[in-house]
Amino acid sequence: QVQLVESGGGLVQTGGSLRLSCAASGRTSNANAMGWFRQAPGKERELVAAISWSGSSTTIADSVKDRFTISRDNVKHTVYLQMNSLKPEDTAVYYCAAARSIGLINDIRLYDYWGQGTQVTVSS
Repeated sequence: QVQLVESGGGLVQTGGSLRLSCAASGRTSNANAMGWFRQAPGKERELVAAISWSGSSTTIADSVKDRFTISRDNVKHTVYLQMNSLKPEDTAVYYCAAARSIGLINDIRLYDYWGQGTQVTVSS
C-alpha cells in the first residue's frame, strides 16, 4: 500500500502563492506517476497537473498554465505543486494521486492511490 499526505494548503489573497507538497510512504515503489487534482464544491474532480516517474514529462491544465508548476523529488518521495498568481476560481480541495505506472497519466481513472486532500482558499 501507498500512503499519500498532502500539505501546504491554506488561505491566500488573490495574486498570492502557495506550494503544495505530497509525501508518499509505505510501498513507495508503487508511487510512480503522480498527479494533482482539485475539486470545487458542486464540481467534478479535475486534473491540475501530472508528472511521470522520471519527471521528464508533465501535464499542466490549460486553466492553470503559466501559473502552476509540478515537480518531484524521488529521493524524498515527494511531489510538489507550486501555485502562483492564485485566483478565486482556484479555490478547491487539492488531492494528490499516485499510480503504479511510470509514464505520464492524465486519466483520473488510472490512478491507484489518493491522499485525503488539502483545502486551498483564495480570497478576492
